[in-house]
Amino acid sequence: MGWTMTRRSALLAVAALVGLAMYRAASAAAPETVGAAADWPSYGGDTQQTGYSRLDELNTSNVAKLGLEWALDLPGEVSLEATPLEVDGVIYFTGSYAAVYAVDAATGKILWKFDPQTWKFYPQKMHFGFGANRGAAYADGRVFAAALDGRLFALDARTGKVLWSVETVDPKSVQTVTGAPRTFKDKVIIGNAGADFGARGYVTAYDAATGRQAWRFYTAPGTPQENRGDAAMERAAATWQGEYWKTGTGGAVWDSIAYDSEFNRIYIGTGNAGPYDPSVRSPGGGDNLYTASIVALDADTGKYVWHYQVNPRDAWDYDCTQPMVLATLVIGGEPRKVLMQAPKNGFFYVLDRRTGKLISAAKIGKVTWADRIDIETGRPVEAQGIRYESGSVTLWPSSLGAHSWQEMAYSPLTGLVYIPYMQVGMRMFRGKPGPDDISVGGLNIGWAETGREDGKGALIAWDPVRQRARWRVQFATLWNGGTLATAGDLVFQGTADGYFSAYDAASGRRLWRFNAGLGIIAAPISYSMGKRQYVSVLVGYGGQAAIASDIMNVGWKFAVQPRRLLTFALGGKAVLAPSAPPTLAVNAVDDPSLQLKQADVAAGRGLYLMCAACHGRNLVSTGAPAPDLRESHLALSPQSFWSVVHDGSLIQYGMPRFEALTREQAMQIYDYIRAGARQALTPRPASSH
Repeated sequence: MGWTMTRRSALLAVAALVGLAMYRAASAAAPETVGAAADWPSYGGDTQQTGYSRLDELNTSNVAKLGLEWALDLPGEVSLEATPLEVDGVIYFTGSYAAVYAVDAATGKILWKFDPQTWKFYPQKMHFGFGANRGAAYADGRVFAAALDGRLFALDARTGKVLWSVETVDPKSVQTVTGAPRTFKDKVIIGNAGADFGARGYVTAYDAATGRQAWRFYTAPGTPQENRGDAAMERAAATWQGEYWKTGTGGAVWDSIAYDSEFNRIYIGTGNAGPYDPSVRSPGGGDNLYTASIVALDADTGKYVWHYQVNPRDAWDYDCTQPMVLATLVIGGEPRKVLMQAPKNGFFYVLDRRTGKLISAAKIGKVTWADRIDIETGRPVEAQGIRYESGSVTLWPSSLGAHSWQEMAYSPLTGLVYIPYMQVGMRMFRGKPGPDDISVGGLNIGWAETGREDGKGALIAWDPVRQRARWRVQFATLWNGGTLATAGDLVFQGTADGYFSAYDAASGRRLWRFNAGLGIIAAPISYSMGKRQYVSVLVGYGGQAAIASDIMNVGWKFAVQPRRLLTFALGGKAVLAPSAPPTLAVNAVDDPSLQLKQADVAAGRGLYLMCAACHGRNLVSTGAPAPDLRESHLALSPQSFWSVVHDGSLIQYGMPRFEALTREQAMQIYDYIRAGARQALTPRPASSH
């Protein structure tokens, strides 16, 4: 038996080495240049957005000697989602509200900072965000970023001086921008958010030198007059019913955009349809193009080339805006130019990027809304009754997604894609919401957790050719960071518990980790200077975690743990200053003399929903982008509370003003907070045995 197992192990090892060699040979044969070299000049590191570095000074044999080279504290920042850029020894990244930083990559010294000051120019837009921005773009000595209010601006990379600025959305609309722009040829391109409110999505390309609009493509049809003569919009309009342009359409391009230099195309991932309930937005049926789709456009003109709709007639907020990776894979013995994506709905898709035809698709985790994807038609085979026709329905994944905006990385060495996976289900139903449900887009949503791994995340190494997991690292936390793969056969990822780790790319074995002192949701990058390889990552847990604070609260506190940019190298000796560990304890404050009326508390609970996206559901904060109001001494004073909420006395720090609130309504929210604080201070009765 011992001899048999030894022989079997040897055969498996040989097979693994042969497979790895085949992947590497296939990669070497591909004409594309995959992965970043010395610099990290774009989102994903290269135009293929692989999240892969060709640097190999750091590898499986020496990564244990990786140490902190320097740390940059970022006071005033809250949620940090951006993937930094590095060009010619300078790191560029954006903060919570799109402030752009330029930092010396060798020392961590800030060279300049630009703040677009949304709070001053378009304060009303702050009602539609939660302190999140995913990064900048770089080209020809210019840095590009977009503010929450939709302004796209170009900065001189050396000085931070504004070269031009343009409004990409109507200042009076519900549309905002949180995604990173992309640059290609002589242009810069950006989309926007707003599908949850039914806004019609689009993406716009601008001349990188002047800011002049080059072209715009809408992802959903407009009025019949607007559609007339536009073949792409006429085709889309045929898949909508009723007066949809009055009800809402959606399809926002709020994040994923990729440029294909070989085919001279732009690929965009479009968001959910809005309102969520298809019977409301398009009564009578229809696929509702081009929502929840990947769309290919001509890079020079913005004209439609092809589309693939991931979720026809989307009914579950299943965005298709997650990162896309372009690669050459050997499939059936032939090299294929492919586009790969793991969108919200839980399937991993491989498309022929020349034609848009589906090559393969498979579940990456727990998926119950559909049985499979039909390869011939490209359409999902949906579970019976999954569209809440007969009442409440429970399905996986939730609208948070099996994979969200966090970057996945592809290594041509291993042939694997490294995916930040999440597992949590949801209940969706029409009608009156319960106290713990989210009401949005005409529907009610509540979380569903029934299995051992529900409410948790994982790092999955996915084989895109065989459409199966090669290995998986299970985490206790759900909302974790993006990934980086390197030529040293390493995968880096930060997690919500505050650790930054390196794994063996072939096996998933953890080789190194570092306590960053705060949860990480951003993706790391790697670059080199003076023949030395560095790895950098932003540390700042938060973003939309507040919306799901009941399942994403790890115990981080607002303004307690420092937000930072950390940079590592072999032999790094820097030491982080100590900071408070996470705790789920609530340090509530109260005024016992206050008399609370239950009717006001109940009314305040309903009104508080407008606060939950930042301060957390049911008063439970995740530490960013806003504090736990039960712990706030400022929120203990009625006058201070009114000054902040109604008058906007803290607006420049990210707290919007709600001037439409009456004093009575504001005090009802105040009473709800006070009741929650008092409840947190009330000792729980000891359990009996």
